[in-house]
Amino acid sequence: MSISCTVRVLLLVVSTGLWSDPTQVYGADRVRVALSERADRVTVTSARGLRLSLPSGDRVDSSVMVSRQGRELSVNNARVQGKRIRIQGNGEALYLILKESSPESKRRHWVVNGGLEIAVQGAALLVVNRVPLEEYVEGVVGSEVNPEWHEEVLKTQAVAARTYVLHKKLENKDRPFDVYAGVQDQVYAGRRRVNDAVHHAVKATRGQVITYEGRPIFAAYSSTAAGHTEDAVNVWAKDFPYLRGVECPFDQESPRYEWHVAIAFDVIEFRLREEGYAMGWLATLTPYSMTKAGRVNEVRILHSGGELIVTGQDFRRILGYATLFSTQFHIDRIGRDVAFSGKGAGHGVGLCQWGAKEMAELGYRYQSILHYYYPGTEIVPRDRVLMTSPSF
Repeated sequence: MSISCTVRVLLLVVSTGLWSDPTQVYGADRVRVALSERADRVTVTSARGLRLSLPSGDRVDSSVMVSRQGRELSVNNARVQGKRIRIQGNGEALYLILKESSPESKRRHWVVNGGLEIAVQGAALLVVNRVPLEEYVEGVVGSEVNPEWHEEVLKTQAVAARTYVLHKKLENKDRPFDVYAGVQDQVYAGRRRVNDAVHHAVKATRGQVITYEGRPIFAAYSSTAAGHTEDAVNVWAKDFPYLRGVECPFDQESPRYEWHVAIAFDVIEFRLREEGYAMGWLATLTPYSMTKAGRVNEVRILHSGGELIVTGQDFRRILGYATLFSTQFHIDRIGRDVAFSGKGAGHGVGLCQWGAKEMAELGYRYQSILHYYYPGTEIVPRDRVLMTSPSF
């Protein structure tokens, strides 16, 4: 769908009163956000004290330190029966200091609304923030894009984030949480980066969801497409009708529009072995096949034990998302290190955040931006969304 066509459709939708009550409260929607799956110790405080729900009953405390003793929990160094505890603040934010079990982990600080559920999971603690949907969306918008960006970008991100998590709630309804708080899903930093602009953007789009055939779409997005967004089938082997590539000439101001990086030869070799690939000494590697959008679909790796073909997405994951910024790359030189030159950042599917920024600055409203990057979709209020799994 062209942008001009999108605008005409949008005007028709708005004139028919699609969002008749944009301030409707959707109190039933709560999101379960996994802050950590490998916590060793969690300290929680709140300005007006805490309410603890334990297997032995409820109690009130000013602060708690939760850790694991064997297969059970310890609260303030006293063992409690059971593997699970729930913590609520008395209408105030919760302040967390979270220490993860790996020796290199630093303490992580969180400020969150809602409640916490802490449970023994194997040899560590699972820490889940149960938070109202709209407050979760605020935490994502402030973390995924610059809170000082144009208000239409913030609204665009709000609707995409809300849609994404509703889709994941359907997908993960039988799991102990809906989404991770990091790049595995969408970045959520609690209240730390929520300013007035973020709050107003979320409030202005309250309850609005992107749908296809009435259901929340898999609202994928990434930082910088750098030319053309990618078909979802090339990244996740799922052919979503609304996640097919479109031209993206809007993101040239992104700091990752073009990039260069060098990775040591032995680091690549080590990472591949660490991932479990049976290989000898690394000899060379080359892009083996490309997608229509110009991204590396497969990488061919020659080593002393033979040949290895790895998907471009797996290759990027193995080397690190913060090291190899996208699969839209070329190999310039191989020596003691491998010199890559590339364009874009992220998987390139769906919404391009830097593209949305420029479109907003050119005068496009958030509805037009969303319809451009998710063609064939409809934006509807939450109470019209079918919370059932799609047929494709």
